[in-house]
Amino acid sequence: MTRTALFSFLTTIATATAAFSACSETHVDLKGDWGQARFMVEVADDPAERSQGLMNRENMARSAGMLFVYEFPQRVAFWMRNTLIPLDMIFLDDTGTVQRVHENAIPLDETAIPGGDNIQYVLEINAGLAALYGIDEGTVLRHPSIGENAVWGCKDEN
Repeated sequence: MTRTALFSFLTTIATATAAFSACSETHVDLKGDWGQARFMVEVADDPAERSQGLMNRENMARSAGMLFVYEFPQRVAFWMRNTLIPLDMIFLDDTGTVQRVHENAIPLDETAIPGGDNIQYVLEINAGLAALYGIDEGTVLRHPSIGENAVWGCKDEN
């Protein structure tokens, strides 16, 4: 490999690593004992957006999701009314720490799915991915919406 090719290769790796470590409104990063994962997200941070959620969508990219952001920690419950995609729901406290994971929510089911008390963020991803990655209680999430209480803040390195 020539020096130019090697430099180009190393620059590409460094750029990819920097891109993963940078916080962005359009991505969430999760990490735990299992490793790290990144999802491209839409943010639902007002009552109308949270009410609509992922309703009436026929599919979602594997690396995508929706992050629900509440103004303060509270008791939350979700349902799957008009939601056509099976989902994993990840409930997080104000520090961005996972408190509960509900796997494989059934499309169109109107049964309440409780997230628990003191929940401020909920991440919805395609069903089965939480188990595949190992996302469970204690996993931490990084996103600019999580303020000064963040366990893994945007200013933190990896």
